[in-house]
Amino acid sequence: MHDQAWTPFATVGGVVLRHPSHRVERVAFHESNHDGARQLEPLPTAAAPVTLESRHRGTGARTAADVVSDPDAAIRAPVTGRVLRAGTYVLYCDHADDYAVIEPDERPGWEVKLLHIAGVLVRPGDRVVAGETVVAGGPTQLPFESQVDETTAAPAWPHVHIEVVDPSIPDRPSGGSC
Repeated sequence: MHDQAWTPFATVGGVVLRHPSHRVERVAFHESNHDGARQLEPLPTAAAPVTLESRHRGTGARTAADVVSDPDAAIRAPVTGRVLRAGTYVLYCDHADDYAVIEPDERPGWEVKLLHIAGVLVRPGDRVVAGETVVAGGPTQLPFESQVDETTAAPAWPHVHIEVVDPSIPDRPSGGSC
């Protein structure tokens, strides 16, 4: 466990991503399931960074990050920008989960997506400041084991999924739906 105080953990295309919690155990990079997700470059200040084994999604090995965070700590904005969307969705056709999507000031048109956050506190149009604005009460404890859990201490802390997407790049049809 590291006291990260919202220090940067990765960068991509001029966008600097900050740890979303003041206590982070690990940043686990992995493949996004979105074709427009950009390859993240880990920074030396990332909390115990690791790149997870392939998920065979056809995207870069570091196009998403699972940031293992203190279950009792609020989640703050990883970037400064404007909230585009926020709310609840259904994860894997079975689990309610909250999310927020922020357009970063550094790269208008791109989207910074946060998933697995509990009690989203921002709405579309809100301005958020990296490391300052609380976007959710905490991370979501998922009701199943995640790939990142294999790299953490027991019991596993929950993680916040973060990715940076260029929405002008279309997704390939996945064929999967609920």
